[in-house]
Amino acid sequence: LWKVIYKLMQRLHLHLGVKNLNESINFYKNLFKSEPTKLKEDYAQWILEDPKINFAISTRVKLLVGDRLFVTKYSYGYSKHSFPFSPPILNKRVMFSEPKRGDVVVFKTPADNRTDYIKRLIGLPGDKIQFIDTNLYINSSEILKSRTSVSDKIFCGNRTIDVFTFEEKLPNNKIHKTVYLKDFPFNNSDPFIVPEDHYFFLGDNRDCSKDSRFLSSVGYVHKDNLVGKAQFIFFSSDKTIGSFFAFWKWHKSIRFNRFFKKII
Repeated sequence: LWKVIYKLMQRLHLHLGVKNLNESINFYKNLFKSEPTKLKEDYAQWILEDPKINFAISTRVKLLVGDRLFVTKYSYGYSKHSFPFSPPILNKRVMFSEPKRGDVVVFKTPADNRTDYIKRLIGLPGDKIQFIDTNLYINSSEILKSRTSVSDKIFCGNRTIDVFTFEEKLPNNKIHKTVYLKDFPFNNSDPFIVPEDHYFFLGDNRDCSKDSRFLSSVGYVHKDNLVGKAQFIFFSSDKTIGSFFAFWKWHKSIRFNRFFKKII
């Protein structure tokens, strides 16, 4: 058992770039400030990276239903949502640190201040976000994307859909993968002007994501609704194969190859 734990810790350090004892100590101090988050079915399907079933490289990682993440709450400071059940003990965010464009962020939806969503931060306060002829524009500048695959199949809820995969480069040089339906149904939008102290989020699966484009259900997210920055997957299981308590199916249901995959 200790050999298995030791190998898992080695793999964790390798993926997160922890090189020596001091870095290891600092990492675990921060780790205990983090909170594991389980993704829910309604928004966990294919909202991040490479939509292929296999993993090309460890840092290009998709999120699946059943993934459990470590989310560092100290990354953006603290609000009432930094605590279980969001008790009204803080009326504003304290020790605030500005999130960066391209961060993968867990937040509470403004519609109910209760549901956890995880999306990529695209728009900062004051930005103008718009889709024109299927292309994303930030402050009237087109975000260039290059196609990286001819055809992929991914999940959208319970459906399988055909998509193109692209690499997008944001204004701060952050590069990430996105997928679009082949017929590009989301062609044009009105401009979204991000209010002060708010942020605009998009799912990387652009045509199967409820995100800030849907103003009545998600919309602009206030900085107080930020929960933290998604860092890595620490556990993953496929409940369609068997529940966690069905230990005789662990060799099939637990996705060991997803442990400690970093989220970028």
